[in-house]
Amino acid sequence: MTDAFPAMNETTVPLLPCTAPEETLAFWRTLGFTVTYEQKKPYLYLALRWSGFELHYSHTSVGVDPAQEATGACLVLVDAVAPYHAAFVAAMRAAHGKVLVKGLPRISRFRPGASRFTVMDPSGNSIIFIQRDEPAEVEYGGSKQLQGLAKVLDNARILREFKNDDKAAFRALNSGLRRHGDGAPPVEQATALAALIELSTALDEPDLVAQWGERLRQLTLTEEERRRVEAAVADPTMIAPWLPATPGGR
Repeated sequence: MTDAFPAMNETTVPLLPCTAPEETLAFWRTLGFTVTYEQKKPYLYLALRWSGFELHYSHTSVGVDPAQEATGACLVLVDAVAPYHAAFVAAMRAAHGKVLVKGLPRISRFRPGASRFTVMDPSGNSIIFIQRDEPAEVEYGGSKQLQGLAKVLDNARILREFKNDDKAAFRALNSGLRRHGDGAPPVEQATALAALIELSTALDEPDLVAQWGERLRQLTLTEEERRRVEAAVADPTMIAPWLPATPGGR
């Protein structure tokens, strides 16, 4: 770079395809975004701002199906990712009375210590928030030290958090619980059942929720184990009716 090159002060603004303008505006507004530009004709252009970044939207190609969740994507690099997830979850609860974890739009579950999470907008775009100091080699699980249901839980986490494949995670947990559930520690069984309740809800299989819930209710957990199970799902209120009371406690 020569001395004549101007001082670096670039700003990159993602331009995402939009299949649902009104839903897109409503969704981001509920999360606290400000609409800085809104145009519907002669062509669509939307601009939103929150904190220190912007999202812009325009028309997408004809025939794009948002349900395929492959419309577009952008990365948002931040110093600390957990506060962003907490802010969005709080906004969703305030607006909808729950965390949006299924369909479009939604937010992915945030595991304590994780370095990224994803928001899916109404048009099927992925907005991925990533911590700047995320390790070059992201921990994808698969430890050879894990056995039985613990290994199944780790595999399901990979499928959900890194591959965004709820169906595969459901199959892995359902099969793994049948094979390893009886001999697994109660907290592992409870974590698997809580995840299955969450996945059954996300996959629109409500009839299965009561089945997993009744099994969860029969387990005995310590207070610490109960907290671990609650931390394993995006919205603990989803499993609250089924969580067993701790001995002498809740």
